[in-house]
Amino acid sequence: MNTITKLSVKNWSPADQPREKLLAKGTNALSDAELLAIIIGSGNIEENSVELSQRILHAAENNISQLGKFSVNDLVSSFKGIGNAKAVSIVAALELGRRRRAEDMESRKKIRFSIDIYNYFYPMLCDLPHEEFWALFLNNSNRIIDRFKISQGGISKTGVDGRLIYKEALTRLASYVILCHNHPSGNPKPSYQDDETTFRLKKGLQLLELSLLDHLIFCEGTYYSYADEERI
Repeated sequence: MNTITKLSVKNWSPADQPREKLLAKGTNALSDAELLAIIIGSGNIEENSVELSQRILHAAENNISQLGKFSVNDLVSSFKGIGNAKAVSIVAALELGRRRRAEDMESRKKIRFSIDIYNYFYPMLCDLPHEEFWALFLNNSNRIIDRFKISQGGISKTGVDGRLIYKEALTRLASYVILCHNHPSGNPKPSYQDDETTFRLKKGLQLLELSLLDHLIFCEGTYYSYADEERI
């Protein structure tokens, strides 16, 4: 019986090896799997690094944002050949990408429409497996002063302390406040608790002569805006 011998990536033609291909042709010439293969360095006894990377991406529905939801434990427990060191490298690389997107949005300081808010917070919220609640503080020209994470919760909800929002808004001398949180479920429709929180905080801010401009609920690829729905 003939035996098929699998070649490791290092035995490929130099033009096909991910590292050499990147050096020769640039990052745009590489597939997602090839870029991931560079991060993990090696595969396992049954798969080379590119094949293993393809399988990891397939498990994430070939979606980098979905891959960003994988924890170190998810990667280690699900993929042979991925230990703690490789898993940490993957998670760290994805976090760098998320922060780069956030910095890109940071340069677009003025908020005009709900889509501006969505694009600004997208890198931070849309691939999280848990809920986070953030406040965005604007001056009287609708320019961003700062953002602040109010709370972090579980899969379905997170608590919101209005006093913390009021304090942070006053400290920053904000004129306007925008609230944002994500729904890991993928359903952007506000819950009764979302409505109660929105209207409660709006009243509290009004007492301090501050305006609540909007409250966005984030999901992957979509969002709900209270302002667009004329509910603020």
